[in-house]
Amino acid sequence: MYSPQLASPFGRSGGMSNAYRQVGAETSVEDASPHKLISLLFDGYMESISQARGAMRNGEIEKKGKAIGRAARIVEEGLKASLNVAEGGPLARDLQALYDYLAKRLTLANLRNDEAMLDECVSLMEPVRQAWREIGGQVANSN
Repeated sequence: MYSPQLASPFGRSGGMSNAYRQVGAETSVEDASPHKLISLLFDGYMESISQARGAMRNGEIEKKGKAIGRAARIVEEGLKASLNVAEGGPLARDLQALYDYLAKRLTLANLRNDEAMLDECVSLMEPVRQAWREIGGQVANSN
């Protein structure tokens, strides 16, 4: 489902590790496994939405825009870009559709200053994030 070529620190200029650095990650990703990198992206996404929500409530327009922009980049440049649709089958295609939808909703949430849309984006991503966490042990045990 996720492209090992993009996930590997040796593939295509660092793949996900570069995407994660580009979205402002402060965590070191040099030694992280591909599974851990995706987990970090999910965490960064949720953190960004939380920051956007706070900025929205405080009327901090620039801060809100930056936080939503970061969340959208995580979705587009990290999560969506790491999918291997050719080998991932229906699940990868469903995730791609979800990520496309989330990117659109994040943009609208920013334009409309709509906290309910941010909540929707969190509620749609949280089950995927949880499932990814749950398979973490299986991935670690298979290596």
